[in-house]
Amino acid sequence: MGARQPILKLIALALPPRCPGCSEVVEADHRFCASCWGEFTLIAPPWCAACNLPFEFDRGEEALCGQCLAVPPVHDGVRAAVAYGPAARALVLKLKYGGRTAYAATAARLMARLMPGDAELLVPVPLHRWRIWGRGFNQAALIAHELARLRGVPADLDLLRRIRATPVLRGLGARGRAKAVAGAFAAAPGARERVAGRSVVLVDDVFTSGATADACVRLLKRAGAARVTILCWARVLDPDAAD
Repeated sequence: MGARQPILKLIALALPPRCPGCSEVVEADHRFCASCWGEFTLIAPPWCAACNLPFEFDRGEEALCGQCLAVPPVHDGVRAAVAYGPAARALVLKLKYGGRTAYAATAARLMARLMPGDAELLVPVPLHRWRIWGRGFNQAALIAHELARLRGVPADLDLLRRIRATPVLRGLGARGRAKAVAGAFAAAPGARERVAGRSVVLVDDVFTSGATADACVRLLKRAGAARVTILCWARVLDPDAAD
């Protein structure tokens, strides 16, 4: 171990830890600089009792947002580490398109505090095989794997499958988004035995409109899951304004 220390110090000098948001040099891996950290809005109560959308003021523990009053959600809550913004977006882009797979662990570290206490199984939102071939990985699966390591909750990385490629959902209305993902997902053989009666956490990087997540939640509940909570890195608070 002693012989390795000088080598590790040289590596640290040559390749210092950098902020996942802006690439500025920081103290340690998975740390954000003060500027990027200051950009984050951490999502916490007061929030909607059904979907966890944050409220500007406390409306009471059982209060629901307008959307949940109009259309009760199929899921059992959406937990997000941060609101979607420039620094959160930068991490996602570097992870998905820049090959910075270590940033899956960065996201998971901030998401882990929001893990439901009754979580029994982690399931990532799947990617279509064409996306995996092009990217080399599913970022949601990487995050789920790291969450499993951090919190000791098992992850089933191939329980859901994306059997049809879907278009970009940005700009589509609620009906258009639902139509775009209809029939795009399927449960793996034996899914019922793997999820029946269990409290499942569906893991993703970004929660935007909820169309993709809802399609996955419906499959999990159809397979017998008792509860399905969505856990993500960032949540878009205004889906119509997302880029």
